[in-house]
Amino acid sequence: MRVYTREGDLIGQFGEQKRNPLPYDRIPPQFVQALLAAEDDGFFRHVGIDFAGLLRAASELVLTGEKGSGGSTLTMQVARNYFLTLERTFTRKFKEILLSLEIERSLSKEEIFELYFNRIFLGHRSYGFEAAAQVYYGSHIGELDLAQYAMLAGLPKAPSSYNPISNPQRAKVRRDWILGRMAALGYITPEEYQQALQQPVSATHHGAKLAFNAPYAAEMARKEMLDRFGLAAYNDGFHVYTTISSELQLTANTAIVNGLVTYDQRHGYRGPEQQLPPRPDTNMLQLWQTRLQETAVIAGFVPAIVTNLEEQSIGILLTDGTETLLPWEHGPAEARPYRSENARGSAPTIAADIWAVGDLIRVEIREQGLFLAQIPEAQAALVALRPDDGAVLSVVGGLGFGKSKFNRATQATRQPGSNFKPFIYAAALENGFTAASIINDAPVVFEDAVLEDTWRPENDGGRFYGPTRLRWALTKSRNLVSIRLLQQLGIRKAINYSSRFGFDPDALAADLSLALGTQAITPMQLVAAYAAIANGGYRVEPYLIERIEDYRRDEIFRATPLTVCRDCEQTGDENAVTAEEGLEEVSMEDILAAEARQLPAAPRIMDARVAFILDSILKDVVTKGTARRARVLERTDIGGKTGTTNGPVDAWFSGYNPDVVATTWLGFDQNLLLGKREFGGSAALPIWIDYMRVALRDSRDLPREIPPGIVNVRIDPETGLLAKPGQAKAMFEFFRVEQVPTRSAPNQANEAGYKIQSENLQEQLF
Repeated sequence: MRVYTREGDLIGQFGEQKRNPLPYDRIPPQFVQALLAAEDDGFFRHVGIDFAGLLRAASELVLTGEKGSGGSTLTMQVARNYFLTLERTFTRKFKEILLSLEIERSLSKEEIFELYFNRIFLGHRSYGFEAAAQVYYGSHIGELDLAQYAMLAGLPKAPSSYNPISNPQRAKVRRDWILGRMAALGYITPEEYQQALQQPVSATHHGAKLAFNAPYAAEMARKEMLDRFGLAAYNDGFHVYTTISSELQLTANTAIVNGLVTYDQRHGYRGPEQQLPPRPDTNMLQLWQTRLQETAVIAGFVPAIVTNLEEQSIGILLTDGTETLLPWEHGPAEARPYRSENARGSAPTIAADIWAVGDLIRVEIREQGLFLAQIPEAQAALVALRPDDGAVLSVVGGLGFGKSKFNRATQATRQPGSNFKPFIYAAALENGFTAASIINDAPVVFEDAVLEDTWRPENDGGRFYGPTRLRWALTKSRNLVSIRLLQQLGIRKAINYSSRFGFDPDALAADLSLALGTQAITPMQLVAAYAAIANGGYRVEPYLIERIEDYRRDEIFRATPLTVCRDCEQTGDENAVTAEEGLEEVSMEDILAAEARQLPAAPRIMDARVAFILDSILKDVVTKGTARRARVLERTDIGGKTGTTNGPVDAWFSGYNPDVVATTWLGFDQNLLLGKREFGGSAALPIWIDYMRVALRDSRDLPREIPPGIVNVRIDPETGLLAKPGQAKAMFEFFRVEQVPTRSAPNQANEAGYKIQSENLQEQLF
C-alpha cells in the first residue's frame, strides 16, 4: 500500500510484500530473454511441460538420491506459486503438471509469463521483478542494463543464496552463467557478453523513496485503510491519495521544529544526552561509532560525541567517522544551562564548564557549518483544514515520529483554556446577548462541591476591569466575564449549543469552569470546530483520504465530504445547478460552487449573523487583543483565539481565514510547566504564523460579506447603548437587526440612578 499527497508525492508505504505489477508489453524484451535463459529457454515452444527436463531430474534423483537440475517450466512455477504449497511430494508434482496443462489451455504464453514475472519472490520482501528492480537498483526494470537483467534473472533459483546484497560473489557467478547462456542461445552478441561480464555488482538495498517526511499523516491513512479493508490493505496494492498538501505539510514540519526549538532555547541548555566512557582507545572509538550509528537523527539534529576540549574549542566525532571542530561562536558560547522552567544559568566561559570527553551531544548542519543543538523536550502539534469541506491540509503530531508515534494532533486530549471561549460566546450571541452586552469583570468566589474546593478565578495578571462589553472581553480574554456570561446563559444551554460543533456533550464540564476550557479535547476536534467559524457557520467533518485506487490504478473510492454550499441556501435546491451549465457565463468560483452541489451539503449550525459577529470579534483578537503578533502577516481577513491553561501547562492558538483554518498546541507530554512567561500568544501562535505565512500566500485578502439582517450602529463604548448625536469616543458595533439597542446612553454613565441593564449583568447572582 502506498500513501500519497494530493499532488502525488509518496509519503508512506506499508505491507509485507512489495509489488509493482507490469503488463507483458511493458516488460523489456532483453529481460524476457535473460529470464528464459535462466529458467526455461523452451517456454514459447512447449505445452507447459518439459518432458525431457522431468526425465533428467527424475534420473538424477534415482541415481544420486538428491534433487538435481529440476524440470519445472515457467508454467509449472506459476501453477505452484498461485495454487499449490511448497511441499516436495510426488502428489504435489502430479497436481502441478495437471494444472500447468490447464493453464496453457486457458492462457496465452504472454499472459503466463506476466503472471510469473509479477508473482515470484525475489528477496527483501520484493515480489515480482519490477519490485525487485526498485529494491536492488532503485530504478524501474526498463532502466536497467544487461548485467543487471542477468542478476535479477538469477534470483528465482535461490533468492537468498544468489542475493546480490547478502551474497554478491555467488550472485555474480550465477549472473555470469546466465550471460553465457544468453550468448549461447544467440540472445546477445559476443561483444555484449564480454562487456556485461566486466560490470561490477552494483546492487544495494533501496527502501521506499518517500518524497518527504509526513509520518503522522501516513499513519493516519494506514489506520483508516486497515479499518476499511482489514489485512487486505497491506496486501492488495492500494494507492491511497490523501488531502495533504505537499507544500503545506513541509511548511508545517518546519514550523513545528522552529517553534519548539525557539521555545527550548528560551529555557536553556540541558547538557549532553549521554555520557560515554572518555578514554579514546581503539575499542572505545568503536563503541562511540556504534553508539552514534544506533542514535536516530531527530528533526535534522545529528548525534556527535565530544572527543577533546580546549578552552573555547570542542572536538567532535560524527556518525560517518569524521572528526571536526564545533566552533565556539556556533552555539556553545550562548549555551546558558537550564535551571528550571523560569531560570537559566550563566553562559559558559570555557568548554569544560558544561562538556566532557565522551559526551553525546547534538549538532545541526547548516550552510555556515556545524551548530550546537538539542532535541526539545516539549512537544507540539499542528493540524490544518480546508474550512469548506474539512479536508486535512497538514497534520503534525509531534517532534520525531521515530521517537514517539503518539499523534498529539488526534490522540492527545488536553485542556484548551481560552481557546474554547468563542463557543461560549457563540452560544450567548445566539441566545439574546450582543457584542455590546455589558458584563462585570469583578472578583467572584464559588463554593462548589463539584469543583471540590473554593474557587477564585482570576484574569491573567490578577487585575479586574469592571463593566466590560462582550466584544472587548473576548478580545482581551477576560476570564471573569466569561464565567459570569456562562452563568447568565446557563451551563446546560451552553453545552447543548457547543455540541453542534462536534464536541461530546458528555465530555464537557457541567460547571462554570467550562467557560475557561477545562474539559479535555484534541487539536483535531478544536480545529474542526473553528472551521465552522471560518466558513460562516457550517458543520464539516475532517477527512484525510481523497480517493483510493487498486493496483490496476482503477478508482474504487472517492470521498464525498459534507461541503459548504452557500448558494444552495438561497435556491433551496442542492442540485439546482450543475457544473456543465452556462460555462461561458460563469467564473471558476461559480463552477467550483456548482460542483460542490453534487456533494452532500454541510448543515448550518450557526445563524449566519452570529457567525459574522463572532468572526469580527476574533479579528479584533488579532488586531487589538492577545494575538497581536499575527499582525505581522499584514492581513485583514484572519481571526483566531489564543489559549493558555493554568500553570501554564498548555499553549494554544486556533486561527483562520476563509481558505485555511489551523490549530497549534505546545506543551509537555508529562504536563510539566511551560514557564511563567509562556502563553498561547508566545509559544503556540508563532508556529501558526510560520505556517499561515505560506498557507495564505495565494489566498485573496477580501472582506467578509455581511449577511442580510446585520446592521452597523454607533454605540457608547461604556454602556453598549446607542451613542448620542455627536458623541465623542462613540464606536460602531454590529447587531442582528432585531437586537439593535433602543435606548441611548445617558449623558454620564455614572449619573445618579443609572444602572447597567440588569438583564445583561445580573450582578445580584454573584
